Amino acid sequence: MTAEETLLVTPLCLRVSTDGDPSVLTRVLGIFQHLNITPRRVFAEFAIDRRLHVRIDIVGLTEERLTLITAKVEQNPSVLNAYWHRL
Repeated sequence: MTAEETLLVTPLCLRVSTDGDPSVLTRVLGIFQHLNITPRRVFAEFAIDRRLHVRIDIVGLTEERLTLITAKVEQNPSVLNAYWHRL
């Protein structure tokens, strides 16, 4: 397996914190839909502080591409914080 193939099978996780607007979830996932990317897992929950926390696990993307997607997610005015990390 080459180094590039190893990067594509490395699971990555995008974490997003938003205000309590439920429509933000569809907007965040819509970015993946437009790119024809199906996440491995999506987990979303409302916290006590009325914020929505979203976790999106992804396999098959390079770190560079996920960095670009994270920047696009951060452009949404309802997003308070967005970052990714390796699993």
